[in-house]
Amino acid sequence: MALPKIADARNLSDEELAEEIVATKRKLFDLRFQQATRRLDKPHEFKHSKHRLGQLLTVERERILAKAQAEATSSASTEAQ
Repeated sequence: MALPKIADARNLSDEELAEEIVATKRKLFDLRFQQATRRLDKPHEFKHSKHRLGQLLTVERERILAKAQAEATSSASTEAQ
């Protein structure tokens, strides 16, 4: 199974992104629980889930920074007038 692509995460809406982050964190929790009870069948899922979570959090942070920069730019142009 190939690692997920970040382009897939960038195509999500803000609500879908938040839901996906929660779902991925829940999956990591379940994987840790399975590992603790020695029922983990696919240990590579840790890598895939962590990778996906990193992508999702990166996209979320990019959007937050873009909004902040847009607000700063618009307020600076308003003050200049």
